Amino acid sequence: MEVSIDLGVVILYALLILSFGWIGMRRIKNKDDFLVAGRNLGSGFYTGTMAATVLGGAATIGSVRLGYLYGISGLWLCATLGLGIMGLSWLLAKPLLRLRVYTVTQVLERYYSPATRNASAVIMLVYALMIGVTSTIATGTILAVIFDLPFITGIILGGGLVVLYATIGGMWSLTLTDMIQFIIMTVGLVFILLPASVYNAGGWSAMTQQLPDAFFSFSNIGYDTILTYFLIYFLGVFIGQDIWQRVFTARSEKVAKRAGMLSGLYCILYGIAMAVIGMAARLVLPELDAPDTAFAAMINEVLPVGLRGLVIAASLAALMSTASAGLLAASTTVAQDLWPLLRGKHHRDSDSVTLNRVFTLLFGLLMLAIAPTIGDVISALTMAYNLLVGGMLIPLIGGIFWKRATTRGAIVSMATGAITASVFMLKDGLLANTPIYFSLSIGLITFIVFSLTDPNPRRTSVVPTPSPVSGE
Repeated sequence: MEVSIDLGVVILYALLILSFGWIGMRRIKNKDDFLVAGRNLGSGFYTGTMAATVLGGAATIGSVRLGYLYGISGLWLCATLGLGIMGLSWLLAKPLLRLRVYTVTQVLERYYSPATRNASAVIMLVYALMIGVTSTIATGTILAVIFDLPFITGIILGGGLVVLYATIGGMWSLTLTDMIQFIIMTVGLVFILLPASVYNAGGWSAMTQQLPDAFFSFSNIGYDTILTYFLIYFLGVFIGQDIWQRVFTARSEKVAKRAGMLSGLYCILYGIAMAVIGMAARLVLPELDAPDTAFAAMINEVLPVGLRGLVIAASLAALMSTASAGLLAASTTVAQDLWPLLRGKHHRDSDSVTLNRVFTLLFGLLMLAIAPTIGDVISALTMAYNLLVGGMLIPLIGGIFWKRATTRGAIVSMATGAITASVFMLKDGLLANTPIYFSLSIGLITFIVFSLTDPNPRRTSVVPTPSPVSGE
């Protein structure tokens, strides 16, 4: 009976999300509507949808796991993501909005040449797809633990809902559903699960007495891990297609800056909340075999029937928003960058809303197929960011700030950076520090050397298109 009540709450949530997905579909008139919500979001929508995009499976389940293992220093995963959003909003929102493009790779083309866009699109596709896969894995884990379902069934049910509403309504559906998800996840996880977890652990005073002193140190996770999180997640946010695509939805530069800073602050506070839930779980459930299950296990352990269903819906909200953002980012990269390359530059297929929907559906199915083969959400997220940052950070930042950068330098840097990251992930493991250290080092060296020795240093210059609306 109790499970039926909780399941009923989750089903109501799913129906609510589908209804807003349908409303979003009704607003789709052209490609701009489908890909960037008509470039017309105000501060409220922008804050909610940006935060919901960043805070997915790794940020939620992963941060609780880190809190269970290391204490309050588990906040650093979310904190570096939040600081990345702040940095992006302050430094790059203005020039990005003036370009009026759809993908990160199109920005690279503006700074270099079409060849750079083609080379970077493959890296961006892998990154975006893995972002979607990461949150789909987490969704399947929660449904499997809470409702005693097979893992693959949880993936099909939760991930299938994401694929459906993302396909029918694109960015408008994502925006409307993200706002509902943002509200539900804030209420359910921060205002219900957090205090319930601390209460069941005996209160904060009991936690300070019974947990090791190291659990209250912000560096307990290790300075090397904190540095790696900064290199991977902080810098990764600066160049992620899923994040940039949300920036492109802002109505104005002012909205993107102010609301982006609020989103970043929310992410930091969210990280603290998830880490504290993990710390409480260490006392409530000290014998957990798999720390990855701490989040779902705490929901089962500390919440009554009905309220548990609401928090399950809140956790699914956090995961689905990121999964849908990754999915739309992947399909946008294919439709806007790779498909025109295959069809020839004179074809205008990528302007078709139908074509963008088809690619969203196809890559949604691929996302569902990949998810059951990967078990660790933090490893999956780290792999995605290692490839992204190792392969694309140096050429992108270099193109913006170094006038001597060339197409040859950018392409060689992308190739060597991505290959180096892959080699060290295979050699030392997905969670090792070496992939990001060596890929950035090799990418920087090759970028400088091949740019300086390029016999034809000329490159495409960027001529930003002024935004039609400069105020809010």
